[in-house]
Amino acid sequence: MISPVLPSYNRSKLSFVKGEGSWMIEADGRRFLDFGSGIAVMALGHGHPALVRALTEQAGKLWHTSNLYTVPEQEALASRLVEHTFADTVFFCNSGTEATELAVKMARKYWYESGAPERTTILTFEGAFHGRSIAAISAAGSEKLTKGFGPLLPGFRQLPFGDHDALREAARDPSVGAIMVEPLQGEGGIRLLPDVCLKGLRDLCDEHGHLLILDEIQCGVGRTGRLFAHEWAGIAPDIMMVAKGIGGGYPIGALLATENAAKGMTAGTHGSTYGGNPLGCAVGAAVMDEITRDGFLEEVRAKSGFLRQKLEGLVAAHPDVFEGVRGAGLMLGLKCKAPNTDIVAAGYDAQVLTVPAAENVLRILPALTITEDEIAEGVARLDTAAVAVSRKIAAA
Repeated sequence: MISPVLPSYNRSKLSFVKGEGSWMIEADGRRFLDFGSGIAVMALGHGHPALVRALTEQAGKLWHTSNLYTVPEQEALASRLVEHTFADTVFFCNSGTEATELAVKMARKYWYESGAPERTTILTFEGAFHGRSIAAISAAGSEKLTKGFGPLLPGFRQLPFGDHDALREAARDPSVGAIMVEPLQGEGGIRLLPDVCLKGLRDLCDEHGHLLILDEIQCGVGRTGRLFAHEWAGIAPDIMMVAKGIGGGYPIGALLATENAAKGMTAGTHGSTYGGNPLGCAVGAAVMDEITRDGFLEEVRAKSGFLRQKLEGLVAAHPDVFEGVRGAGLMLGLKCKAPNTDIVAAGYDAQVLTVPAAENVLRILPALTITEDEIAEGVARLDTAAVAVSRKIAAA
């Protein structure tokens, strides 16, 4: 008999009742070091006082009005995002998937208003993950996401990751209007797009007039040590999807764009009942205030180097379990020799939480507020998990 909760997840039996910073507390009282942060959502950890304060203060005043009215909290968060990014304008929604939907609509409407409605094709890349709506899985194109959900939406063309010749050839297609890419793939296995390639994408888009759409749903909001990952390459997109970390645990997404890219999105072309509600925007503004305060991102970069050093030592100590470290900032991956799901399970026993990804990679996504002592403790627990997996391998 089916469970009351749709069984679309293969869930562990762990059941957490409380979070404190980088720790999660199970119903039985065990304390787990959280190296997954809700899949890169809990950017400031669990129970951050600034977020708790912002949420409770706003909850005592006003929760929801809809977008029929001006929402001061929405305008405040949008102003912060515009101040600190390339964007001229922001649309708020409830998730990264919804931000992807608007990115696709915005790109198509841009070309319609520009007198080239045939430029509907968006180039994407193998291994991508842009959400789980029909449009988002059509954009990614992988069998894992799309099997059984056809017919898929037309208008997307997937290219091999890192195949520059294929990209240059596809970019010449007159039906192409945009290129959409994650600067650092998460679900795809923590695959980093080198700065030179991101610069090349910007140049290619400029050469052919394409819009550059960046998906920073997982890699943005300070996760790589800059506010957004593309900043390392010194370029700017035309459109960008944001979610996860921007709400620090509150479900909010955003679509950021230049005035030019957004020129077709006039009144009535898009909407969201809940998007940009006062609660979510109050929390998002608090997140932005914390991440953009003096010294915060410098601290993230320092902790990133410490974590990477610790993980490199872990790989060296367990060559039968791990192959190497990949990624950037506090969005790192352990390329595994043993099945990554075995290491996740062994981590549960060692009371450390990680997240599996494609290419047999184990994602390490701690809160940006994690301390060096907590990093050392988390890696020590991963070492315990690796020992258990090594013994399993030896006994097989």
